[in-house]
Amino acid sequence: MPSASYTDPRLAAVYDALNPPSIEDAFHLDLAGAAPCAVLDMGCGTGRLASAFAARGHRVTGADPAPAMLAIASVRAGGDAITWILSDAASLALEARFDLIVMTGHVFQVFLDDEDVRAALTNLRRHLASGGRLAFATRNPAVEEWKSWTPDQTRERVEVSGQGTVDVHYDIRAAAGPLVTFETHFRFGPKDVATTASTLRFMDRDDVAAFLAEAGLSDVTWHGDWDRSPLGPASPEIIAVART
Repeated sequence: MPSASYTDPRLAAVYDALNPPSIEDAFHLDLAGAAPCAVLDMGCGTGRLASAFAARGHRVTGADPAPAMLAIASVRAGGDAITWILSDAASLALEARFDLIVMTGHVFQVFLDDEDVRAALTNLRRHLASGGRLAFATRNPAVEEWKSWTPDQTRERVEVSGQGTVDVHYDIRAAAGPLVTFETHFRFGPKDVATTASTLRFMDRDDVAAFLAEAGLSDVTWHGDWDRSPLGPASPEIIAVART
C-alpha cells in the first residue's frame, strides 16, 4: 500500500518540488540511448522521467500504484504520448515487452519482504524483451543514510504551485534490522499540518544479486553512484542494471 505521501493529492503535489531533476534522470536517459525503444517506468510517480523518455522519441509506459501521482503525470506536458497504467510491479499484466524497465527514486526499497521482492522481479523479468534491461537502485545499508533523516538535518521549504510555501522535514520512527520506518512532516500553514509514515527495506549487494539471479537476471552491471562509479563498501548507492 503506497504511503499517503503519494496517495493524498495535496501531498503528492509536493513531490516534484522536493525531488527536482537530478543526475539520476540523466543516468536512466543514457541507458535508453538515442535509438527509439520501448521503455517501462515502473513506479513512475508524477511522470517526469517518463515524459523525458517520450520527448526523446521512446515508446513509453508509466505504471504506478498511486492514483494521485498518475493524476499529476497524465496532465504533464507530453503526457498524452505516454500509456499510463495504475498498477504495482507484482500485479502488472501487459502484453507489451520492453527493452528497458526502470524503477527510480529507490522504488525497490518499498518491497519489504522476500515474497514482495520475488513477485516484483519475476513479473518485471516477464515483461522484458529478449536482451532487455532492468535498472534500479537501493541505498547502501553500510552507509546508514537513515541516521541523517532527522528534523534538524532535513528541514526544507519549497514552493508548490497552487499551494504556496510548504515546510517539510523527516524523522525516524524505528530502525529494526533491514527495515527503517520514517515520518514525513508537511506544514502548509500554522495549523495546517500532515504527517505520513513510510517503511523502506535496506538490502546489500549480495542479497540483491541473489534475488535477481532467482528471477532469471544474472547478467548484472553494478554501480556505486549515478556517475557510474564502481560499487564499493562506502558507495551511497547500489545500482543494478540487469540484462535478460
